[in-house]
Amino acid sequence: MSTPTADLAAAGVSIWLDDLSRTRISSGNLAELISSRNVTGVTTNPTIFANAITNPDDTSYDAQVAELAASGASAEEAVFAATTQDVAAALDVFRPVWEASGHVDGRVSIEVSPDLAHDTAGTVAQAKELWAEIDRPNLLVKIPATKAGLPAIAEAIGAGISVNVTLIFSLERYAEVIDAYLTGLETAKAAGIDISTIQSVASFFVSRVDTETDKRLTAIGTDQALALKSKAGLANARLAYELYEKTFAGDRAKALLAAGANVQRPLWASTGVKDPSLPDTLYVTELVAQGVVNTMPEKTLEATFDHGVVTGDTITGGYDEAREVFAGLAEVGIDFDDVTQVLEDEGVAKFIDSWHDLLAQVREGLEAQR
Repeated sequence: MSTPTADLAAAGVSIWLDDLSRTRISSGNLAELISSRNVTGVTTNPTIFANAITNPDDTSYDAQVAELAASGASAEEAVFAATTQDVAAALDVFRPVWEASGHVDGRVSIEVSPDLAHDTAGTVAQAKELWAEIDRPNLLVKIPATKAGLPAIAEAIGAGISVNVTLIFSLERYAEVIDAYLTGLETAKAAGIDISTIQSVASFFVSRVDTETDKRLTAIGTDQALALKSKAGLANARLAYELYEKTFAGDRAKALLAAGANVQRPLWASTGVKDPSLPDTLYVTELVAQGVVNTMPEKTLEATFDHGVVTGDTITGGYDEAREVFAGLAEVGIDFDDVTQVLEDEGVAKFIDSWHDLLAQVREGLEAQR
C-alpha cells in the first residue's frame, strides 16, 4: 500500500522518530510504527528522556527507581541506568530493521551528557562508556558539534564507535564535522578496525534556523526582508546536502569508501514546524533526496503519513535558489554566522537545562524511596 511515508522510503529517505519512552517500547507502539509508518530508527535527547522519566502518568520507571534508591545510586547513576536500559530495549526492537537494511538503519541514538559539550576528553570517555554498557551494534552515540566536540567525534569514530553528530547549524561547522568523521575513519583503519562496521549521521537542524532568522527579518520589517521569511532553513539544509555530495565524491572520502567505509548520512533534525502559518510537513516533503535521514516528532510523522505529498527529489535542483536566499539575507543585513552561533549556544544551553531538571527530579524520586 502506497502511503506518504512509504513514498519517502522509496525516494531514499530514512524516517526516524524523535522520541522514546519505556511505555512506547513495552506497549508495542514502537514496533507498530515500524510496520505501519515505515519508521527505521529513533533519536533521543535529554529533553525527550526528561519528559519520559518525569511524566507523572508513566509508572514504568517506578520499580527501577525504587531498586536504584535501595542500592544507594546517585541521580546521575540512576539516569544512566534508566536511559541505557530504554535504548538497549529499543535497539533490540530495531534489530530486524538493522539486519534487513544491511546494517544502515535500525539505529537508536543516546546522547553524552550535555554538561560535557565543551569537554573533549570527558565526551570521549562517556561515549566509550555508553558504547560498552549498551553493547549493541546498531547504537549511535550522540555528540554535539561544538568546537570541543569535533576532536571527540574523530576520536570516538577512531575507536570504532558509531556516532550521531548533533546540533549542526552552519555549513562551515558541517564541513568540520565531515572532516572529523573522515579523520576518525583514517585512525580506525590504521588501527586495524573494520571500518565497514562504523556508521555516522550528521544532524543538521532546520526549523530552529527559520525561527531565529525570521525573528530578525520581522524586526527589520521591510518588504524585502519579510519576503525572505521561512526560507533560510530549507536553503541551509539544501546547501548542506550539496556539501555532502561534493565532499564524499572527493579523493579522500573515495579512498575510505573503497576500503569499506560508509558515507556519513545527512540527518534533518528539528523538523517539526514551529510557525502555524506553514504547512506542517514542510521540513519533510521539501527535503527529500537519496540517502538522507529525517527524524521527526510523532505529530509530524502522523501529519506526513496523513497528508504529506512526496514529489521526489526536492533538494538537488534547488542549490542556486538556496544561494539566492542567502544573498538576499545578507543584503537586508542578516548576519547568518551570528544566527548559527546563537542557535548552537542556545541548543547546548537548552539540553543542559533539561538534563539538570531531569537529574533534580530523579534525585527527588530517589530520596522519596529512601
